[in-house]
Amino acid sequence: MMKENHTISGVTNLYIKKNMDNRKISYGFTLLEILVAIFVFGIIMTALFSSFNAVSTTTEAVDRGISSYETAKDCMKIIVNDLQSIYVSMPPAYVIPAFNSDSDPFRIEGETRFDGDAGFSKLRFTSHEHISFENKSDKGIAEIIYYIHEPDDGDYVLKRSDNLQLSKLFEPKDSDPVLCENVKSLVFRYFDDEGEVYDAWDSDSDEHGYSTPQAIGIKLEIGDDYGSFHFETKVALKVFRKKT
Repeated sequence: MMKENHTISGVTNLYIKKNMDNRKISYGFTLLEILVAIFVFGIIMTALFSSFNAVSTTTEAVDRGISSYETAKDCMKIIVNDLQSIYVSMPPAYVIPAFNSDSDPFRIEGETRFDGDAGFSKLRFTSHEHISFENKSDKGIAEIIYYIHEPDDGDYVLKRSDNLQLSKLFEPKDSDPVLCENVKSLVFRYFDDEGEVYDAWDSDSDEHGYSTPQAIGIKLEIGDDYGSFHFETKVALKVFRKKT
């Protein structure tokens, strides 16, 4: 009887040991389970990285947009200030230029070149808004010229020439400051005393009766791959010369 109990006890212990061994094995991971876990982890990390990249790109676009907006706004402010301080020669000081005589040094000249829907204007006039970049207190009537420049390796930029020496022939300089980059279009329009609109103007021309415009409209568009900003205003000139 004792031997039988001992045998039963041995069988019972062996069964319990196998059971415990099986339980230990059930707590491990198979190679397939590990590969599935790695795959799921990769999907989660890819999703997180994509979300982070999208947020980063959006933030960059917003920052670039704000910077472009502020630059264009400051540019428009400078143009408006220049035009509001425009200088125009009036009769009897102004005399209609004779054939082959010198042009009026205080003339207003504007022209526009169109390329599809975009326009690129050049405007020349004189103004009291001289800006010195050499910490000088020079004052006087300056020749102001706005023109579009296309660098060899970049987009269109708007430059401003400011010279107290009134020149007969304009020559762009590398030192002329850039007011706006990434210019997609800049158009000046000229309004006469009857409200007619012109894309070009020459105050020394018989076409306009040797007059100056009474108002000048400005349309500016700047932008990049993220979007564009449009600005438009109209400046009524404080002084203008009527048709002769």
